[in-house]
Amino acid sequence: MLDPVRNRRLVSRLVLVALGMFGFGYLLVPLYATICRVAGLNQVRVADAMGPQIGPQLSRTVLMQFDSNLHEGLPWVFRPIQPAARVHPGELVRVAFEARNESDRTIIGQAIASYAPEGAAAYVRKLQCFCFSLQTLAPHEVRRMPVLFIIDPKLPNDVPALTLSYTFFEVAAVRERPTGGARDLR
Repeated sequence: MLDPVRNRRLVSRLVLVALGMFGFGYLLVPLYATICRVAGLNQVRVADAMGPQIGPQLSRTVLMQFDSNLHEGLPWVFRPIQPAARVHPGELVRVAFEARNESDRTIIGQAIASYAPEGAAAYVRKLQCFCFSLQTLAPHEVRRMPVLFIIDPKLPNDVPALTLSYTFFEVAAVRERPTGGARDLR
């Protein structure tokens, strides 16, 4: 037989459990960040990226040039926000690129980096880059995408300039199915 008191008690306990689970899920990210900070885990530090050399070489400047390209047929406008920057090796640098989808459809793209002169990739440490993941731009969407990098102080002294170039390729376009609103990756 149904006992209303037992049912209310059970419902109350289940609601408390659900609230506790929601609270734990809500606090999980800050709790994880605190534990990592206290334990010194999962943190990006300039010293980790560069090895024993810590801090920028203020006595030396390298011209870092930025270039952008689109693979044939990709209806985007893609450009660096600034065409170049004077950088001290060992200095943490943040620059940005901008992409704009000129089409009337959502497009997924992937950027591939290349470097000049030959072998320069060994001296550029990207800590954050839009090229690490796919970029989905809605129709006519404009997105500013950051790049966070360090030039290794071990860059040979006879290299006064580096070029970081990105080429965006279309990976897949999201198209509406004729039967309704469901999306299909092609």
